[in-house]
Amino acid sequence: MRLGVDTGGTFTDLVWLNDQGHIQINKVLSTPFDPSVAILAGLELLQVPEQASVVHGSTVATNALLERRGAKTALITTAGFADVLAIGRQNRPDLYALVPQKPDPLVPRRWRFGVKERVTAQGEILMPIALETLALIVDQLLADGIESVAVSLLFSFLAPSHEQMIGRILRESAAAEGIDLHVSLSSDILPEYREYERTSTTVINAYVAPLMSRYLTRLARGLHPRRLTVMQSNGGVISAAAAGNQAARTVLSGPAGGVVGARFVASQAGFEDIITFDMGGTSTDVSLCPGRLPTTSEGEIAGLPLRLPIIDIHTVGAGGGSLAYLDVGGALHVGPQSAGADPGPACYGRDIGDWKLEAAGQISRQPVTTTDANLILGRLDSAHFLGGSMRLDLQRSHAALEELVGRMGAGASHESTAWGIIQLANANMERAIRRISVERGFDPRRFTLVAFGGAGPLHACELAQSMQIPRVMIPSIPGVLSALGMLAAAPTKDYSKTVMKALLPADGSSPLNAESWWSEQFFPMEAAALADMRDEGHKGDDLRLVRSLDMRYLGQSHELTIPCSASVDEPQLVEAFHQAHFRRYGYQQPDAVVELVNLRIAVVAPVILPVLASRQAAETDISQAVVGRKPVWFGGDWVQTTLYDRQLLFAGHHLSGPAIIIQYDTTSVVSPGWSAVVDHQSNLLLTHA
Repeated sequence: MRLGVDTGGTFTDLVWLNDQGHIQINKVLSTPFDPSVAILAGLELLQVPEQASVVHGSTVATNALLERRGAKTALITTAGFADVLAIGRQNRPDLYALVPQKPDPLVPRRWRFGVKERVTAQGEILMPIALETLALIVDQLLADGIESVAVSLLFSFLAPSHEQMIGRILRESAAAEGIDLHVSLSSDILPEYREYERTSTTVINAYVAPLMSRYLTRLARGLHPRRLTVMQSNGGVISAAAAGNQAARTVLSGPAGGVVGARFVASQAGFEDIITFDMGGTSTDVSLCPGRLPTTSEGEIAGLPLRLPIIDIHTVGAGGGSLAYLDVGGALHVGPQSAGADPGPACYGRDIGDWKLEAAGQISRQPVTTTDANLILGRLDSAHFLGGSMRLDLQRSHAALEELVGRMGAGASHESTAWGIIQLANANMERAIRRISVERGFDPRRFTLVAFGGAGPLHACELAQSMQIPRVMIPSIPGVLSALGMLAAAPTKDYSKTVMKALLPADGSSPLNAESWWSEQFFPMEAAALADMRDEGHKGDDLRLVRSLDMRYLGQSHELTIPCSASVDEPQLVEAFHQAHFRRYGYQQPDAVVELVNLRIAVVAPVILPVLASRQAAETDISQAVVGRKPVWFGGDWVQTTLYDRQLLFAGHHLSGPAIIIQYDTTSVVSPGWSAVVDHQSNLLLTHA
């Protein structure tokens, strides 16, 4: 018995898998001031027993970074390197910005400290820690009320003893004063080279870990005695204690759950090559899965590098709650600002007084969102939202849009403005899909678009048509698929280590030629991985180890991750890298020296996957599922459209657009020229005529 929970910007989604294998879903409005309030309310609604376990996808770490409201954090590094956070790299993300602006470091200059010590590039201790300097730093940290400390010393990934000593002194000093101080060591968080990325990742962890730890402790207390685990950004789950300690691993846990859920339901339906399209209340997350979960260790959050294993997801600020506004030049924009759960779209009917549109510097009586535009155009039905439990206010949407229409000048109408909002949102999402497919050498015509999230099925047909994607799959519970994905996620832990070795060098001294080298490098990592998983209650005999290597051509500054078996053959490994490089970049250098940069280990425990019930074949005519007809705006005109109740659609039922398919957790739009068929697991498969 397990409960999957995904806290989003507008709704908190819950999927309850009971002891009979039946799935029950619910959506409650999120409580941004404390996400646990919505979770516990949903728990009561579903009457989840005390014997159940809870898998949680959290946005606490994400929001703390985006809103810069993390813990009061300090950084201790090697003397002379305290400004690495401010210096960063010389990349220019905004190529044409005359005055480019970097995000401010999470740690201000006054709390970045350098301690005298030095480890060589070979991992040898050149200068021991100057303990007298460290004592002064510790005294200042405690006097300033620092809540969390990141420790990232030069070359600590080769010799972590100095970091471990500093961590021990910090904890003992804080405990002696009765202070609860969190300490993050880079040798624990990311034992890899590149001091800027390693320091940034460690600081991110230190910045969000106290908040995450307090939140999870509070939630676990409310859930007791139910066991709580947390979704990671890599698509696996870890214990709540581990998530509180290494909170940086959870910053994309919600979107990761969506990709895992989409892969799970798509593979059950026979589709391996998919593009996931998750449109929620505040953002849209897309990911390309070429027969596997795409992972990367080169992520970014809030403009800061995060070098932990994550599912490769591209996010844009386009969601159901995205705000529509005019800039100073009179051009229409949609997002990235969002109305979120509070106040939410105008049609939610909340009285909020004046609302400031920060991006436009305007004051509005009510925010206008993508959801309002869909309602005005008839794509949402006010009487059937959330199964009829929440009625949408069409008049308030029109009233809110009136202000925007008035600013647009003569010739603008409610319908044309709402249609413009939809088209702009679609354009933002199309660019995101293009970035993960065409721009990376993948032909979207080979893939199936899996649309989910509260708003994804509303926009899927138009996006697929513009990208020439031949098929759209809408799962049976698309509005809560991320929560379902958490029930399909396996307990997973990742480990890495920098080695920096050349393969197949001219003198024949390759490390892979020595059998003992693998034992010296991989086996200690594997032993630590297995021990950590056993400490969390997983049996060693059931655990699966996955090896991989980060490789590059000598002289490059970026790597590709190549799967590696236990009995590796060096020429085959090098050839696998050449082929991977060709697929990714369009060329290879067979005569160049290949460098082995990092070793990686993932340890995975088994998970009992949810059983998706087969839908019985249709015994009645599809007309029994019709719940009404009404005009809906498509491409510049009102078109008479049929409304269907998805609960009354059975395997084999076929329908043609235009159509609106209504269910509790979302609404699906079948555009003119598209047709849909229901498969044996209640998925909707949409194709263009």
